[in-house]
Amino acid sequence: MTRDEQIRHLIDALLNEMPEYKSQAAEVPPDERRRLLRALMNVRPPRPLSPEFLEVQDSLLSEEREARGVVDVMSLPHVPSDTRLYVWQGDITRLNADAIVNAANSALLGCFVPCHGCIDNAIHSAAGLQLRDECHKLMAEQGYEEPTGRAKITEAYNLPCRYVLHTVGPIVSGALQQHHCEELESCYRSCLAIAAEKGLRSMAFCCISTGEFHFPNKKAAEIAVNAVRDFLKSPSSIERVIFNVFKDIDLEIYSQLLGMNE
Repeated sequence: MTRDEQIRHLIDALLNEMPEYKSQAAEVPPDERRRLLRALMNVRPPRPLSPEFLEVQDSLLSEEREARGVVDVMSLPHVPSDTRLYVWQGDITRLNADAIVNAANSALLGCFVPCHGCIDNAIHSAAGLQLRDECHKLMAEQGYEEPTGRAKITEAYNLPCRYVLHTVGPIVSGALQQHHCEELESCYRSCLAIAAEKGLRSMAFCCISTGEFHFPNKKAAEIAVNAVRDFLKSPSSIERVIFNVFKDIDLEIYSQLLGMNE
């Protein structure tokens, strides 16, 4: 199949499952069909996936992964003060670390808002629908929403990393409170503990809670750096921790905290 044929095939399959979106989909111009596909994938509830759908989806997503370009974490320069710490600005879905961290919500099923700009949406969209399905199985087995500060690990599917660590950060509405800080620290410690238990060597953290959850960027970075440095004081398999930043303000903050401007 050509890329256009793959997209049409997947859209048709999803609309057959969700006919309530057919009238809206019919109004989407041809040059927006890839965005339509992402939107349909975002709103699709977890349910069994056919082998044929997965074959076409995985082919499309793997081709897009290679087109974006995979970033080898082994080639990144470490910060001056610590050979185990790294800062990288860009799309976290390009990193081939053993694990990347997703800032999830308490349902842990990914973002259902079509084409939303959050990292949860980006990770699920690049990984494929298997990721939502695995998260659904984990949550059904657990029987309750994921508590703030905790984490779960899943396969990464069409991402270049091996695993995804999903953690629920604190939501800050109003003034920052001490419990927010403790919960955010717990996010980092929970992810690090799972990575070490799995014997992983490299992992990349996003800026947990600083986007949709409104945690102040500078304080969040301070908590992140301190939690990681404290964890790395004890022996573990973890050799590389990447602080992945997307916004310039976060790059500046982490650069200052880790002495990269000196």
